[in-house]
Amino acid sequence: MVKPFVPQLVYIEPRALEYPLGRQLKKKFTDMGIEIRETTSHNQVRNLPGENDFQRYRVAKSTLVVGIRKTLKFDTSKPSAEYAIPLVTGCMGHCHYCYLQTTMGSKPYIRTYVNIEEILDAAETYMQERAPETTRFEASCTSDVVGVDHLTHSLKQTIEYFGKSEYGRLRFVTKFAHVDHLLDAQHRGRTRFRFSVNADYVIKYMEPGTSPLTDRIEAAAKVAQAGYPLGFIVAPIYLHEGWREGYRHMFEKLEAALPEAAKKDLTFEFIQHRFTKPAKRVIQKNYPLTKLELDESRRKWKWGRYGIGKYVYTDEEQEEIQTELKSYLEKHFPAAKLEYFT
Repeated sequence: MVKPFVPQLVYIEPRALEYPLGRQLKKKFTDMGIEIRETTSHNQVRNLPGENDFQRYRVAKSTLVVGIRKTLKFDTSKPSAEYAIPLVTGCMGHCHYCYLQTTMGSKPYIRTYVNIEEILDAAETYMQERAPETTRFEASCTSDVVGVDHLTHSLKQTIEYFGKSEYGRLRFVTKFAHVDHLLDAQHRGRTRFRFSVNADYVIKYMEPGTSPLTDRIEAAAKVAQAGYPLGFIVAPIYLHEGWREGYRHMFEKLEAALPEAAKKDLTFEFIQHRFTKPAKRVIQKNYPLTKLELDESRRKWKWGRYGIGKYVYTDEEQEEIQTELKSYLEKHFPAAKLEYFT
């Protein structure tokens, strides 16, 4: 069992203390005996402990910056949702393939935002612009928000906000099993709680610092019993020795653990492994012993967003992945909806 995240080091932006959550977190971390430093801005977080980049990277991943979200213009979040709602940035997990490694650059620490009411007001504006259409918000584009929420409860507050919303729906995904504090949230069925799942091989060798598959599945069963609409993201689908058997076992475990009621409204998203040249450089620097296969010659090159090319599996491999995983899905969860394969 992976223990809930506790930061080794906390930075607090002075303006964060103008908000109740900022003051609560300062008291909480002071009472826990965690070192707290002041910073004028997260961009000024420097001189983290460590003798080299490798050590400093790991310290950064256990550092929490408590600040405010200045930009209240939300990014789009296709195909998962209309918009990304920013509650947290960064993640305490050490998934080797994660795209956050390149988007976070040299600042992989976790940032939690305390001006939650302002963020929710901005979300309300987006909802009103699209009303009476439903507007979906994705809360995990730049983080694993569940991984830090046992400390902040900002996700819980957001779930309850959307529970009262007429036109809004919330979605997020996690690799952590620390969900107990979210089970009594007044979600009213307007939040889809998703878990990232994978073959045991991928979780064991490429997702250190996250909850094991059995713990995630156990948490998913609790979430289903709490009445949340449930979903699973199978990502990244990664071709390794025995991959068919690995993914088949994963689906078997899911079916065995989930209550029958949850299987009637279940969504899946399939995302194949991909990487960019910049990501490859960062991954090999941060995880020099990774088992992750990053051989461009074995992949198909494809244009990505913002003009950055990425390497995906060949057309034949993609077809095989899709056929195989869809057959498992149809066998074990015939009523589930596959939202997309990408």
